[in-house]
Amino acid sequence: MEFLHDLLPLIYTGIIAFGILMYVWMDGFDLGVGILFNAAPTEADRDLLMNSIAPVWDGNETWLVLGGGALLVAFPMAYSIIMPALYLPFTVMLLGLIFRGVAFEFRFKAERGRRFWNLAFGIGSLVAAVSQGIVLGAYLDGITVVNGVFAGGSFDWLTPFSILTGCAVACGYALLGATWTAMKTEGALRDWAFGLADRMCIGVLFFMVAVSIGTAYLSDEIAGRWFSWPNIGWLAPVPVITALVALLLFRAVRQRDEIAPFVLTLILFLLGFIGLGVSLWPAIIPPGITIWQATGDPGSQTFLLVGVVVLVPCILGYTAMTYWIFRGKVKADGGYH
Repeated sequence: MEFLHDLLPLIYTGIIAFGILMYVWMDGFDLGVGILFNAAPTEADRDLLMNSIAPVWDGNETWLVLGGGALLVAFPMAYSIIMPALYLPFTVMLLGLIFRGVAFEFRFKAERGRRFWNLAFGIGSLVAAVSQGIVLGAYLDGITVVNGVFAGGSFDWLTPFSILTGCAVACGYALLGATWTAMKTEGALRDWAFGLADRMCIGVLFFMVAVSIGTAYLSDEIAGRWFSWPNIGWLAPVPVITALVALLLFRAVRQRDEIAPFVLTLILFLLGFIGLGVSLWPAIIPPGITIWQATGDPGSQTFLLVGVVVLVPCILGYTAMTYWIFRGKVKADGGYH
């Protein structure tokens, strides 16, 4: 049992991290399309934008359910502390996702109210993205815990750093949406997306630097982890590779490469994710509760693990099949009904 007590938290940390990364990757670009939606040049272009994500947008959110469910079973203590600490931004995020989902369905049927649903889709996407960034910033900022329960206030999550991360995530998703649009469309809409991606690259790099510096100075422990010797030597490849990927991204956008900008943006998100993991490890409730201190019952974790082993390949399989079937450029006659 001692072996399981040490191993299972590591396995579930990997599962949760994988689920969150997949969600950020896959729902990030369709939220980004929503953020850019109302800036599209014409109504016909907005139809194409929506058609480009219609086959995949709801399936992308499956990964959010997987990550939340795994956190509840594997680390119930963390779940019981993180949720009350972040109820408000989580609630606003869900409202944004619901608002956006309803707009997605109603827009195609509406005639006189289409402008309203266009706005609803864009605002819902932006609210969901900013809320996710605020949750991230508030989580990194640390949660007040006394005797194993949340002991902070209802608005502890609202800090300058969390606002910064909220803007950063929205900008990053917008870049994903622009590069996705450039990959999936043709003609004037494709050129419009490349123009946006060019400007979004600058914004994303600014926010990555600002959030990295802000995260490093959230605590002496995080700053020491990144800037002390020999850690600085071991961790230097993360910012160096990030800078290299950013340069390749700029060049690919300027050269109007259709696939590389989207893939390189995904890699930028992965590198940012790795950086955050390095800063937090092994805490699951920053600043001081580790994954082993917050772990749940090994019996429940083992039972769920059987389900995860079956479920994750199924999700990956139908996701891969969906993207394969709907590969290629989106067409104006490929309407969503």
